[in-house]
Amino acid sequence: MRQPFPFSAIVGQDAMKTAMVLTAIDPGIGGVLVFGDRGTGKSTAVRALAALLPPIEAVEGCPVNSARRELCPDWALITSDRIITKPTPVVDLPLGVTEDRVVGALDIERALTRGEKAFEPGLLARANRGYLYIDEVNLLEDHIVDLLLDVAQSGENVVEREGLSIRHPARFVLVGSGNPEEGELRPQLLDRFGLSVEVTSPRDIDTRVEVIKRRDAYENDHETFMSLWRPMDAGLRNQILAAREALPKLDTPNTTLHDCAALCIALGSDGLRGELTLLRAARALAAFEGAPAVARSHLRAVAPMALSHRLRRDPLDEAGSGARVARSLTEVLP
Repeated sequence: MRQPFPFSAIVGQDAMKTAMVLTAIDPGIGGVLVFGDRGTGKSTAVRALAALLPPIEAVEGCPVNSARRELCPDWALITSDRIITKPTPVVDLPLGVTEDRVVGALDIERALTRGEKAFEPGLLARANRGYLYIDEVNLLEDHIVDLLLDVAQSGENVVEREGLSIRHPARFVLVGSGNPEEGELRPQLLDRFGLSVEVTSPRDIDTRVEVIKRRDAYENDHETFMSLWRPMDAGLRNQILAAREALPKLDTPNTTLHDCAALCIALGSDGLRGELTLLRAARALAAFEGAPAVARSHLRAVAPMALSHRLRRDPLDEAGSGARVARSLTEVLP
């Protein structure tokens, strides 16, 4: 099976790559929404991220990737104490998927052949401790959106049907991509994404030529291309691991908290999720850069992706949300 395109080899799209790296450092940031034109590397970046992420340790055979046997759900009937290393799960949630496929359902085969009432885990179980990727997320059916909202809020999947009463952890980073021309995202789901970035097609010839060259090399001289970029991905993976270790030790001055609150008040963002996400993203960036403490520069760097999708629409302001965030940054965090 051909390896995914290397994450480090993606040309441009720095905001998208930074957002994905930040969620790899701190999954609590809450996921990434990538909106933009077709053919701008959205899906490629997600596949590349899967190959880049450090592996996880999980109990052998556990359907929800539990780190220890006592964390495995009772219904899984896990008897092994063996811990194995496996790639970080990246699970696709396709359009038109059924509710049973998402949350899990009665295992019909076992019910018919053995007369046993058993649970067949769904995509949410597989995505635990990993990533759940939804392409064309703005076209997702409403009842599936409602399911995702419930699980994203609680971190637990609850199935009560067909005589089953099942619970299991379902903590994952939600990654969605879409084309804004095909419809908007429901506000409730939009708010669940920690970071949001917009990607556009490159406008200069040199960048577009470089994209073509790298893709052509990936397709036609695969092994040479992968050997060239594999060390770059390995270095980035080590940097993510170092940032994860440094994150709990990072100093967060009170002035940083004040800046977060002042910026969100100036922008009129609803609730406090904006401040919390802004702070977590800034801390992750500081850890990634090896800084000892969060600085105003980190807040300025992540504010557009943490706040632009949380703003109320202002019919009297023709500027887009990104421009409004930039303007407020200049006024509040000079």
